Amino acid sequence: MRTQYHFRHSERGLCAWSVERLIGLSRSLPRERVALSAIRELDEPFWCGAEGQKLTCRQVVDHARLMLECDLAHPILLSSDGRVMDGMHRVGKALLEGRSEIDAVRFIVDPEPDFVGVDPDDLPYPNP
Repeated sequence: MRTQYHFRHSERGLCAWSVERLIGLSRSLPRERVALSAIRELDEPFWCGAEGQKLTCRQVVDHARLMLECDLAHPILLSSDGRVMDGMHRVGKALLEGRSEIDAVRFIVDPEPDFVGVDPDDLPYPNP
């Protein structure tokens, strides 16, 4: 798996969680079915990065390719408040396929972030 982070702005600064660590921490959490209509990120800018940034057509196609290649057998990861921490390509695929629900695991208490106040470009991204 390529190195990925989940980002969220907070009063402490930008928080970043290692998706690989989140997956490990979520292994024992029970699966649940979540309505796609409850996934708020479907109606928010999600992959744009910085505020006001726009995706190019090539970037849209890259995300479409990732949606088509992802496996819906793996549950998405939700924070304690129901926000997607990992799995938006799976959410997109489920929506494209006309599904109304998706498998998810939800943290009861969110893990502490791996990084706080670190610019995303300064995070470790080991070579594949």
